[in-house]
Amino acid sequence: MDFNIDEELKKLPAKPGVYIMHDRHDTIIYVGKAVVLKNRVRQYFQKGYKRSPKIEHMVSQIERFEYIVTDSELEALVLESNLIKEHRPKYNTMLKDDKAYPYIRVTVQEDFPRVMVARSRKKDGARYFGPYTNATAVRDIIELLRKLYSIRSCSRVLPRDIGKDRPCLYHHIGQCGAPCQGYISKEQYRENVQKLISFLKGRVEDEIAELTEKMMKASEDMRFEEAARYRDLIESIKELREKQKITGTDGDDRDIIAIAMDHPSAASDPELGFVRNAVIQVFFVRGGKLIGREHFFLTADDTDDPREVVRAFISQYYASTPMIPKELMLETDIPDRELLEQWLTSRRGSKVTIRIPQKGLKEKLVEMARENADIVLNRDRERLRREEMRTLGAVREIRDLLGIPCADRMESYDISNISGADSVGSMIVYEKGKPKRSDYRKFRIKWVEGPNDYASMEEVLTRRYTRAKEGDPSFARLPDVILMDGGKGQVHAAEHVLHELGFNIPVAGMVKDDFHRTRGLYFHDRELPIKRDSEGFKLLTRVQDEVHRFAIEYHRLLRSKGQVHSVLDDIEGIGPARRKALLRTFKTTEAIRDASVEELLHAPSMNEAAAENVYRFFHPDRRE
Repeated sequence: MDFNIDEELKKLPAKPGVYIMHDRHDTIIYVGKAVVLKNRVRQYFQKGYKRSPKIEHMVSQIERFEYIVTDSELEALVLESNLIKEHRPKYNTMLKDDKAYPYIRVTVQEDFPRVMVARSRKKDGARYFGPYTNATAVRDIIELLRKLYSIRSCSRVLPRDIGKDRPCLYHHIGQCGAPCQGYISKEQYRENVQKLISFLKGRVEDEIAELTEKMMKASEDMRFEEAARYRDLIESIKELREKQKITGTDGDDRDIIAIAMDHPSAASDPELGFVRNAVIQVFFVRGGKLIGREHFFLTADDTDDPREVVRAFISQYYASTPMIPKELMLETDIPDRELLEQWLTSRRGSKVTIRIPQKGLKEKLVEMARENADIVLNRDRERLRREEMRTLGAVREIRDLLGIPCADRMESYDISNISGADSVGSMIVYEKGKPKRSDYRKFRIKWVEGPNDYASMEEVLTRRYTRAKEGDPSFARLPDVILMDGGKGQVHAAEHVLHELGFNIPVAGMVKDDFHRTRGLYFHDRELPIKRDSEGFKLLTRVQDEVHRFAIEYHRLLRSKGQVHSVLDDIEGIGPARRKALLRTFKTTEAIRDASVEELLHAPSMNEAAAENVYRFFHPDRRE
């Protein structure tokens, strides 16, 4: 499609919305929001307008843009966040971590509530506590709560299933009141649940006092095992309490956010994606207590303002987390603060405030978060640099070795079979040096008989690129380069298929030595050596190992399915239902073989024609 940027700029509306930039592969490379689309998008293409090197590089790659008009800037903010999360554009400031934190869920909507781990917060009538940053600690808390309050862990529907089955082991070891047997009334059980909820809210002193009294009484009555159990529960509660640090007396929920960034001079060169390391540290305060902390890595431009990075983090992180606190505390003010407050308020359902504390305990907490962010950044800077060279640096080495403009997206193929049986093909995808498993594809060879790897590879590539040509969205993304698991023959087979289908994609072969190890790349009818200690070589070996693994895994799956194939599957008119009916009735294949037609008719779903087919299959020379 012809896209005249100058003409399209004239058509931009003077309304709020989101703009989306595409490159020559039609890949989304940037998403932004605008109060006035007409003014904001034009700035990218105005000569003399001062832009950062990253934006200059991005603009040079724009082949077309599109936009979505919204009714307000707030709607544009929400849409921008959703599109960035979905498409992860190359030139946006990106949150690398996409973590889901566990909650404690109490099913108060049930007659006999349960307590369990939940990975998301839903509007289902249950009570949620958290999020917690330590999943192990959450499981420990739940185990303690079940012991402490005799809360059931089963999934029985109560009171419907009361008395239908024996009490479980947890009742016999004193960790469940067995409401499934009616051993505890609904009122008493609900009272225990209310104590549990009070505990989760942080009111543990009364519980410690009550347990201490019970421990002393049991000890006086010489019930020492019971006293020891109370003692252990008290110690568990105290240990849990010590892990929580009091941060205030107001009892509010808040997140404390601070950022640490590399100095601009530490940023990578443009070819490695303008990466400047940034770390966001978040302290989670719930009910006035610091329940945990977490750090997040982001990518940023060498000219990015830390305030802009914090704004991007807030819009991306709080778009996916179900727990929006009443307050966010930051080091400095950020762009679109009022807009973000509106959006967070709409997500939470009640007022959310973004504050910048200037003195007192709250200011010290923000400073502590900043110090922790600095520590994480300094600790992990070298690891991040190595990871960058291992992925983006390796991609650049391969690109330069082949002399092609881009190698960000690589596809690799392999064939697996045993003497031609169950022959399969695999396709794997690497993007920016990392496997993209959602784009992996499997092919069961249909057109080729016997162990012919070249013909099988031609079939796989023909099917894959025919689907792309037909517009199949699951095959729409094309690679920058194809890596074949082999040399000249495999490369020429791939090039033939691509030429026939009208695709111009570079194809290189991963050539192996006598020890089946990669030694170089076959490209344009010559072998290109590559240093064995280079990151590019290491990436090629990872690709080669992964494509082998994926093909062999699929082949093993098909073989295992073939091994459970029943002889009954080869009989005309006998499908899965009749096969099961026959085996249930006669128990063994030998008994089915020895049965007469009349006896076979006793099996459910069998009719006379099917019984005749079974009998003739086992007795081809006889007729009943």
